[in-house]
Amino acid sequence: MKVFEAMAQHNHEEVVFCHDQDAGLRAIIAIHDTTLGPSLGGARMWPYKTEEEALQDVLRLSRGMTYKAAAAGLNLGGGKAVIIGDPQAQKSEMLFRAFGRFVEGLAGRYITAEDVGTEVRDMEWVRMETQWVTGISEALGGSGDPSPVTARGVYHGMKAAVEEAFGSPSLRGKKVAIQGAGHVGYYLAEFLTQEKAKVFISDLRPQKVEKAVLQLGVTAVEPDKIFDVEAEVFAPCALGAIINDETIPRFQFRIIAGGANNQLKDEKRHGKILKEKNLVYAPDYVINAGGLINVANEIEGYNREKALKQAEEIYPILKQIFEIARREDVPTNVASDRLAERRLEQLAKLKRMHLLKTPKHIRGKRYDW
Repeated sequence: MKVFEAMAQHNHEEVVFCHDQDAGLRAIIAIHDTTLGPSLGGARMWPYKTEEEALQDVLRLSRGMTYKAAAAGLNLGGGKAVIIGDPQAQKSEMLFRAFGRFVEGLAGRYITAEDVGTEVRDMEWVRMETQWVTGISEALGGSGDPSPVTARGVYHGMKAAVEEAFGSPSLRGKKVAIQGAGHVGYYLAEFLTQEKAKVFISDLRPQKVEKAVLQLGVTAVEPDKIFDVEAEVFAPCALGAIINDETIPRFQFRIIAGGANNQLKDEKRHGKILKEKNLVYAPDYVINAGGLINVANEIEGYNREKALKQAEEIYPILKQIFEIARREDVPTNVASDRLAERRLEQLAKLKRMHLLKTPKHIRGKRYDW
């Protein structure tokens, strides 16, 4: 592996390779950019085929967290961790506590959380070794399930996209096709039905769809038919890479606004195609930032109402992005990158001014100098 070349490609600050033979730990922590604050990003556990594949994934994901935090207006940098292993067979207390000790060794430069393949219980094991962890249970002072906050952000982001397309943020009477009836998709459907939108929903798990139909009165759609629904809004809340050469020609939507990650299979090419087709696309890492906002609130002491209120601010952020896209004649995913990059550039200038921090041993004492 040419590690330094891979880091230099997107200017990563630090990569830490973690190994504990007794615990069976093989992990990589990547810190992309700490201009805005300590890096925060989840720890993903996945059976990567090669170490090179794991490295490329953690570098890509950590960079994405920098942009997500910057665009959301958070004072956090971008980081991520990957643990190489099968989450169904190789989890143990020892493994996650060993990982926690490596996180502790970074002294707050990286704050971890749950991600694909990890869960609240795993983060509680990590917490036994370090304070630099979020996404723990409410019983331990954490935030618990982030889905309601994520869904609240998607809902308000969708209203911004509807206003961009139709001149009004109202969703009343609008038809919305939701792909994915999991936690985020379900809560989003709940918000939409309360506003009297007409909701269509699909999922690979029939029981999830049945629950939404029975409890919310939405319309069930077969998973492979969701792209063909005649609706104003498409809300992908499940798989990534679902905006691609095969699905785009089937779209009858005017807006794409959902909570799934990595929605564009080819960011550059498919973002441009959406612009050419005059589809309003709410960039995924902006509209789904409620999850990051939720765990970020744990750092200063969690308050659910504060987190929900912050998630609502995704609405004006997306309004800014749509304005940049119009003014600079670029796809909205390019506009969101520019918004994030400009915030990073502006706040980086503050670091040129040195601030003297009082040493801990003399704080609160009076000296006549």
